[in-house]
Amino acid sequence: MKVKINKDALGIGASIACAIHCAILPLFLSSFSLLGINIIHNKLFEYGMILFAFVVGLMALRHGFVQHHRSYVPFMLFSAGMLFLAAKQYWHSYELLLLPFAVILIVTAHVCNLKFKRVAEGHAASCSG
Repeated sequence: MKVKINKDALGIGASIACAIHCAILPLFLSSFSLLGINIIHNKLFEYGMILFAFVVGLMALRHGFVQHHRSYVPFMLFSAGMLFLAAKQYWHSYELLLLPFAVILIVTAHVCNLKFKRVAEGHAASCSG
């Protein structure tokens, strides 16, 4: 039995996990510093989350582009979202302003990719029948 992973759903999940980490986690996990654990503004963790979202996003968007729709719109939205993520790493004082734009753009890229794939699959099914 072959398990099929929806890469767009994984990408949306990674984006939401990143948003939760960046926006909500500091409120609940500020006590970790008492234990010597610091994942809030930990550069290695932050860059790891961004890299994870980037790799998963590119895999999902590439699959949709190559196999289904050939539209650059999801890539443009995703790139803009990743730029906002990079900007939030550079300008920490604007993190809470930049983060929502990053998450919205990245999630929108995956949603567009899913919609374009469904439209392409529907078109292929109607043309073959």
